[in-house]
Amino acid sequence: MAGTNGKQKTARDMVLSMVVIVLVGLVMYLFIPHDDRAPDLKRVDYRVELLTARRAAPYPVAAPEGLARDWKATSVRFRGDEHDAWHLGFHAPDGEYVAIEQSTQKPAAFIEEASQGARETDVTQELGGRTWKRYEGGRYDALVLQGTDDSTTVVAGTASFDRLATMAAALKLE
Repeated sequence: MAGTNGKQKTARDMVLSMVVIVLVGLVMYLFIPHDDRAPDLKRVDYRVELLTARRAAPYPVAAPEGLARDWKATSVRFRGDEHDAWHLGFHAPDGEYVAIEQSTQKPAAFIEEASQGARETDVTQELGGRTWKRYEGGRYDALVLQGTDDSTTVVAGTASFDRLATMAAALKLE
């Protein structure tokens, strides 16, 4: 009979230990501060990279002019050794992502990569005096401009076509 009492005591001790552990975890959760908001994205100054790209690229490099201040540039890069690839990423006012991508890479491969696999549609848009082709995809939608200088410009992202069109219309090609 002594063995039975010891087993009951062990089981009871285990249950009490679990209750204490759960209570400590609950107290820690309630009193340790935690922030569920998305982190604030840092605005980048892309002027130096833009000047460098415009000197080095064999095509007119695109950058927006006249966008509202609530469009926040968040990433920039120029890779001359990778088909003169230009990238400029923005956080749109509605929180969505919009990127400008340009390259001298073969258009089909470049558009596939820049648009995250979006597919060409029959829809075109006149923006800023240029004809852009619409691409629709699961992750990104895109507007594509085929240059006459062996370059391709893609405005793509998670934003709506209205936001993509706003960006495309604001682009100045120099």
